[in-house]
Amino acid sequence: MSLLTRARAMIEADRKLTGTEPVAAKKPPTAPARVIAIANQKGGVGKTTTAINLSTALAAAGHSVLLVDLDPQGNASTGLGLARNARGHGMFAVLAEGYAIADTVRETMIPGLSILPADPDLAAAELELVSASHRETRLKAALAAWGALPHHDFVIIDCPPSLGLLTLNGLIAAQDVLVPLQCEFFALEGITQITQTIEAVRKRLNPALSLHGIVLTMYDRRNNLSDLVAEDVRGFFGNKVYDTVIPRNIRVSEAPSHGKPVLLYDWKSPGSQAYIRLAAELVERMGQASGRGA
Repeated sequence: MSLLTRARAMIEADRKLTGTEPVAAKKPPTAPARVIAIANQKGGVGKTTTAINLSTALAAAGHSVLLVDLDPQGNASTGLGLARNARGHGMFAVLAEGYAIADTVRETMIPGLSILPADPDLAAAELELVSASHRETRLKAALAAWGALPHHDFVIIDCPPSLGLLTLNGLIAAQDVLVPLQCEFFALEGITQITQTIEAVRKRLNPALSLHGIVLTMYDRRNNLSDLVAEDVRGFFGNKVYDTVIPRNIRVSEAPSHGKPVLLYDWKSPGSQAYIRLAAELVERMGQASGRGA
């Protein structure tokens, strides 16, 4: 059974239990891609893991997805099997040298999922862009010039775990921000920082930007702290917090070392199933949000 067949079967089973619409329900053919920045200024919260596996689950369910690796560490590219010395021109070339996205995007092992990789020079992008014109809007302009947004359903941007010009480019290019939040005490401080950043960018640079949702990650049911953190976050942010929770799962941790998303590494694992449910919930929420005209 193929990855696509497995994913769709699991999504259909989940739909019957929850009464939600199928994840593969498509957007109108003329609508542009929904651009989602996955961001948190605190590192180690599952940001890149979520970017890789959410993108994979969406593609497995029949959506056309572009993953933009905006993090100089390049972990999203590595996690999809792109060796650092085989990436060629990538994100740095687009932002600092004016390369077109069409000349830098790469197909992945997942049908329907392509990636704009983080090339080795991306670490120098912050310095290169400091004195450049339109330095905060280069990713947005490159995506607009690409001409392929109407043919994609989602663009997922994996932002660095810091607030700099790279993250700013991601937030200005996006309509929505999805924030992974690790179920630990110190992660609560990070959520305050990113929500303040989103609001500042929305007011000054990108009025269309909104906090789409918060995803609880690395949840450990054996640890009372996970429940306490989840309760606090849900109490403060309400329905902004996704129902789907990503568990702490060894298969999710192992998969990147094999250059694979967890859905390919072990599709039966709790982590894989959680990311498939997350994709279904995201599409459902996006469908509801589209009614507001956003």
